[in-house]
Amino acid sequence: MAANHLTPVLLVTANVGSIFEQPDRMLAFWVAEFLKTVKMLQPKFVALHCQEVGGKTYEGSVKHVEDFVRMLMASEELKSFDRMRVYLDEDYTNSERFTALGNFYFIHETIRTAQIWDFKTKAFLPCQGKEVHTGNIEEVSSKEKTKFPAEFFPEFKWSRKGYLRTRWNINGTIFDLVNIHLLHDASNLLAIESFPSVYSDYRHRALKHVLERLKNDDEDWDIVVPFYIFGDFNFRVDTHSVVKRLTAKTVPLHIQSNKNGEVSKIIYTEQANENRVILTVGKKEFNHHDQHDGLFYSNSGKWLKEYDKELNPFRDHLQEFPVEFAPSYPYSEDTNSATFYMKTRCPAWCDRILMSSGAKSLIAQNEHNVQYNVIGQDMCMGDHKPVYLSFWMHTDQEFGGSSSSEQGISLGGLLSGGEPTCGPHDSTTVTRYIHVRHPGSPVRIFRETTV
Repeated sequence: MAANHLTPVLLVTANVGSIFEQPDRMLAFWVAEFLKTVKMLQPKFVALHCQEVGGKTYEGSVKHVEDFVRMLMASEELKSFDRMRVYLDEDYTNSERFTALGNFYFIHETIRTAQIWDFKTKAFLPCQGKEVHTGNIEEVSSKEKTKFPAEFFPEFKWSRKGYLRTRWNINGTIFDLVNIHLLHDASNLLAIESFPSVYSDYRHRALKHVLERLKNDDEDWDIVVPFYIFGDFNFRVDTHSVVKRLTAKTVPLHIQSNKNGEVSKIIYTEQANENRVILTVGKKEFNHHDQHDGLFYSNSGKWLKEYDKELNPFRDHLQEFPVEFAPSYPYSEDTNSATFYMKTRCPAWCDRILMSSGAKSLIAQNEHNVQYNVIGQDMCMGDHKPVYLSFWMHTDQEFGGSSSSEQGISLGGLLSGGEPTCGPHDSTTVTRYIHVRHPGSPVRIFRETTV
């Protein structure tokens, strides 16, 4: 093994949908908190994985998404990052492939080697300059993107859930970065019926699909590539058991809808306490009333952690550092109530940063502290708090990869000279060039089209 070097890395996952619903109030504020974290941690490689970019109505948020990108790329905190890659899945007209995922990568000028994998030519290409791929990015070969098929969720509306993957060589160490967004709980009333809920089962199916895809890719290579998978997994706690615990001494009252006669709400009251309402559960309501925030936010909601079970079936395949922060969702979108939860869902750790065992072995845990926390704990960041993992990565690794041993992979025959770019320029691509605030920093914007 060659001399061991360490590179400080920052991984961030953020469901940013709600900040695009109120861009005038929240966009600049969110970016400022993110950049404050970058300045505090001083990473040399930053990966920001966003979900729900543009919010619920992307067609009305294109300008705000452009502002979001410009604010990041023109910032003083990222001035020394001379290489950038941005992938924004923006083609909302393509319902069969649109995911609203956005991957942002920032490489510091001190990084000696930065290369990105071309999934079409199956070779690494030098990563130079600053490029933004927007619009229809299906033909961009330096990423792999998949929207989960409709049959994964046969009983529910096909939503824009999927994953967006890149592969990197940073200073001689190769690893994958996967942005993922899994199915949410559409109805609390259905979610509390049992555990695993039907939503949990669908999330399990989709995550298993992604892990099998990574495994099959490794078998094609006859090596195992370490991977970090981080995004909005939408993992929910065992709400069935949580409700049982909170309502042990209550009597439920089922309220039926006048329209279809179905149960629209369940109200749990304590008859021995003058019928005091303890908990109300509706399709989009989860209200523990006057005890709500004290119970779920205080002490980082540690009592709730025993009900955080969705990851358990994958513990042999996915690693995670200890979760010591409060549930990352659903926070109030009121800027004056940054530490309060909305009373819409049972709070849960939806936003996570997971990794393969080989990826975890690349993290220097003895020499430096690993930080796994949220950004903007006391600030309004939308309904999801961004979650980050800060660590020092062992680079300049020269382990041989194999199907049975997952380590940092030596470059071997994987490299290709190629052109100094990050993917082919298809003949259908419309290319334009802009400059951000800092002189000498050209940004190449590729707005891919289907024309």
